[in-house]
Amino acid sequence: MNPTEKNLLGHFRHLDAVQQQTAMDFIEFLATRFPVAANREIVPPVAIPRPEQESVIKAVKRLRATYPMLEPGKLLNDTSTQMTRHIIHGVAVEEVIDELENLFKRHYEIYVAKFNGES
Repeated sequence: MNPTEKNLLGHFRHLDAVQQQTAMDFIEFLATRFPVAANREIVPPVAIPRPEQESVIKAVKRLRATYPMLEPGKLLNDTSTQMTRHIIHGVAVEEVIDELENLFKRHYEIYVAKFNGES
């Protein structure tokens, strides 16, 4: 959940039931009145080549720039796990970066599937 969504949910929770229903009615009105979001296009990944030598942190930055359409919060746990594998468990940097690339690619495939209404 991004900060705006958290903020909205926090405000929503402080409303009584009648106010919540009014807020929902207004949100539904806006969604039908301004259906611009339905016409969005899938954002393709940005082609950023992998350098020959790269740290795990730089790889994460590169992958976030490659996949700017992905929500960082949804990747945080898995990304942290991969960094821990490298820093704490001594897994080779190349192996961790390979896994990070696969991770971001899987999340992008989920993004595309959701966009196409497959999930």
